Amino acid sequence: MKALIEKYLKYLSVERNASKHTIISYENDLRSFLNFTANTEEIDIDKVDVNAITRLSIRLWLGDLTEQGLAKTSIARKVAALRSFFKYCFKREYITKNPAHLLVVPKKEQTLPKTATVEDIERMMEDVNIETVQGLQNRAILELFYGTGMRLSELTGLNITDIDLKQNQVIVNGKGNKQRIIPLGKTVSAILKEFLEKRSELYGDRTDSDAKKSLFIAASGQRMYDRAVRYMVEKYLKKTSEVTQKSPHVLRHSFATHMLDNGADIRIIKEFLGHANLAATQVYTHTSIERLKNVYEQAHPRAKT
Repeated sequence: MKALIEKYLKYLSVERNASKHTIISYENDLRSFLNFTANTEEIDIDKVDVNAITRLSIRLWLGDLTEQGLAKTSIARKVAALRSFFKYCFKREYITKNPAHLLVVPKKEQTLPKTATVEDIERMMEDVNIETVQGLQNRAILELFYGTGMRLSELTGLNITDIDLKQNQVIVNGKGNKQRIIPLGKTVSAILKEFLEKRSELYGDRTDSDAKKSLFIAASGQRMYDRAVRYMVEKYLKKTSEVTQKSPHVLRHSFATHMLDNGADIRIIKEFLGHANLAATQVYTHTSIERLKNVYEQAHPRAKT
């Protein structure tokens, strides 16, 4: 089974163009199941036979995960990983029966996206010192997140050539290498123009050809990476917002929610966010309704009677 997992992960990467995040998550899930099965059967991990896996084997693993207190969302993803893996094995006739065929994915707990207020966003932007090239870059990153709703991986993957300041737009490479074009507002275009004029000052001894192509550059002089962006966004949100979650995704959520609050069509927001289907975008309608309820309860004299 171990060798088949390697084949499957390669298939996800080469044939399905799955994101690095998806591949890493599925690899962790499948290896977790493999280790559990080996321990349960008291055999070496290399000797786990994929054809010996039954529906009971999978249910025992899922039961163990539940006892560990894993969230339903995490268990749902692990079920999805197993279903996809065994479907792959069955189609290629590595197994004669698919033990995961009738597995039911647990319903995910509905959690509303965490968002910052418009005032929080304004304070955050004003808090960035743009007198330095590093500050200009930080401000450009924050403006891009809030101004376009793009994902973290999409932002760190941006190259200079993806920015078109004449047309005020950016080309984004989303999940599954699907490209979309997002318009840029005047504020983010202006800060990007100023940043690009000074961007080369961030070059260092480790700046390679890839870094010179990339839009944003890390302190090391190389292409900007996810963890550095997360740290920077968290730092500014901590200073200016009381939102419980402080990550780049909060700015993406805030972008979508504020657009919806101001009358944008949810189908247009779907295109901005790069969602494959409308259901993923509709969660923001619930967020807006909750905001309306809160305003009503605080403002209407008979709301609490």
